[in-house]
Amino acid sequence: MEKETDVVIVGTGAAGLFGALQFPESTKVTVITKDVAENSDSFLAQGGICMLRSEEDYDSYYEDTMKAGHYRNSPESVEIMIRSSRQMIELLTGYGVEFERQNGEYIFTREGGHSRPRILFHEDITGREITGKLLEQVKRRDNITICEHTEMIDILCQDQACCGVVVVDAQGKISALRAGYTIFACGGIGGLYRHSTNFAHLTGDGIAIAIRHNIALKDVNFVQIHPTTLYSKKPGRSFLISESVRGEGAVLYNARMERFVDELLPRDVVTKAIEEQMEKDGKPYVWLSMERIAREDILGHFPNIYKRCLEEGYDVTKECIPVVPGQHYFMGGIRIDLEGRTSMKRLYAVGETSCNGVHGANRLASNSLLESLVFARRAALDITACELVELPQEQAVFEPKNYTDRKKLQQENRKLVLQEIERMKKAYEQQHNHDVKCG
Repeated sequence: MEKETDVVIVGTGAAGLFGALQFPESTKVTVITKDVAENSDSFLAQGGICMLRSEEDYDSYYEDTMKAGHYRNSPESVEIMIRSSRQMIELLTGYGVEFERQNGEYIFTREGGHSRPRILFHEDITGREITGKLLEQVKRRDNITICEHTEMIDILCQDQACCGVVVVDAQGKISALRAGYTIFACGGIGGLYRHSTNFAHLTGDGIAIAIRHNIALKDVNFVQIHPTTLYSKKPGRSFLISESVRGEGAVLYNARMERFVDELLPRDVVTKAIEEQMEKDGKPYVWLSMERIAREDILGHFPNIYKRCLEEGYDVTKECIPVVPGQHYFMGGIRIDLEGRTSMKRLYAVGETSCNGVHGANRLASNSLLESLVFARRAALDITACELVELPQEQAVFEPKNYTDRKKLQQENRKLVLQEIERMKKAYEQQHNHDVKCG
């Protein structure tokens, strides 16, 4: 059976859930996810979310973001993100999100690439706190419906505009979900990599569909590798060791137990240093030591990391842990403007699957949750400002038989995304080499 809704949002991460909450309750919103609602990368975020502390902090926050992104960021996007940060925190606390405080005042921590502490956190499970509270709010809204185990496999198009999505449910039934507006909030590409901190089902579905429909992309060659994931021989998703651990004083050692890098440099710089050190040492990891962090601070600030490392056989209060870089974040994606609009009419994109240039070539730590909220809200407000679209009588043709070989489609989509990333990498390297020669 074909269904209709005012707005369909693909993804239940911070961007998708927060965006859904920005619509008036007169707007019918349907949120779909290919797994259970809790299984988004936003739930996994450990470190925290940035907030502009004062006007005096603006210039340094802006410079930290631009420097981490190798100055390939969009200045306007960065300014909007930073200037909107306090409002986002106020909205989150209004939804019941709790951040660490002392005597009623926020406690800020620092992470790599930041010149000062400006990151709010909730233990070492900030993503779970934020996204979990957003999900609770969404479930209370009568105008919002969540459909789990519902995978987007294509979009419906008519008159060069998006008019919904093609989905398959847990029973394998293929159907059309028609919508006046569609928002992609379907996350990153970690499922395409052998070692990643992402959920395996995040395979760049939105990117593949964009390629198939000639929807403009941007900077898809910018894939971030996180310096510190827990080294393990066990299969499955890599466990992230938050940047804030190093922000609170943890240090990196080589095989001879010598420091070899400034741990608070931007992620790509630290990653490169670790990879070079592993090659020198002839080992598949380096050591991370929390010896400079008091035991009570580890147990209070990083209880989840402490527990997970114990499960792997390491007591971080007493010994070093082995860490290795792993794929973590996708700075590129579907090209959007400042309101989340893509190059296709009535199709928006927000969060990690989108790109307006805010992160440049390398994301600054703890800007991801903030960026997702800021531009998801802007997209929702932009759609709300428009008149809701009445779907045409003569609707786009939908043929379920076109999607019956799902395994083949999934394989082709993965290949499309990886090929586009490699193509853009080569183009970027050629342009960079040309610029160096000309300079």
